[in-house]
Amino acid sequence: MDALTLDIAHLLAGSLVLVSFMLLYQDRLYALLNVYALHAVVLALSVAWQAYAQDAPHLYITAAIALVFKAIIIPVALHRMIKQLGIHREIETVVGIGPTMLLGIGLVALSMVVILRVTPEADPLAREDLAFALAVVLLGLLMMVTRRNVVSQVVGFMSLENGLVLAATGAKGMPFVVEISVAFSILIAFIVIGIFLFRIRERFDSVDVHALDRFRGERR
Repeated sequence: MDALTLDIAHLLAGSLVLVSFMLLYQDRLYALLNVYALHAVVLALSVAWQAYAQDAPHLYITAAIALVFKAIIIPVALHRMIKQLGIHREIETVVGIGPTMLLGIGLVALSMVVILRVTPEADPLAREDLAFALAVVLLGLLMMVTRRNVVSQVVGFMSLENGLVLAATGAKGMPFVVEISVAFSILIAFIVIGIFLFRIRERFDSVDVHALDRFRGERR
């Protein structure tokens, strides 16, 4: 594998980490969903390049699934849910954006140290991409624990799953049956999340988890 192929693969995987930081920075729901769509587009490009670099045509299907479901269908559907539910457009955070970004930088550094030290003999393509993938997963977890709005937590979960897909494709790809099962599991999870959002909004008149905690305290 030539150096240019490796450089482009690492550039795309690194771009996914950069877009994860953009997700952490957003404080409005519509902007968050637009950035998530970009996140999915970068993932699709990265997986498609992995298909080319590894000579694995089945990964093109994974890239197409990511592009159609994650970059188009899910963001559009979430936009419509926000409008129908009348959700507050600003995202409340547990901690400020500044400390969150600094913590995110620390998690990325931790990912690089852990992966690069434990995989010194691994294939160069898989080694760096696994480090980037772990960083995306940790940043998705960080987003889930630092956001109070349920929709933003859902986006954090889906960005985390994007990191898992990147890790699987970087490690010489996934079997075709796994790709299909992942696509269907994402679709089913999204449908269930949508139902819960409507039910929560109908019952509590809010999707802010902090408000739900207050309600639970009042019931006690």
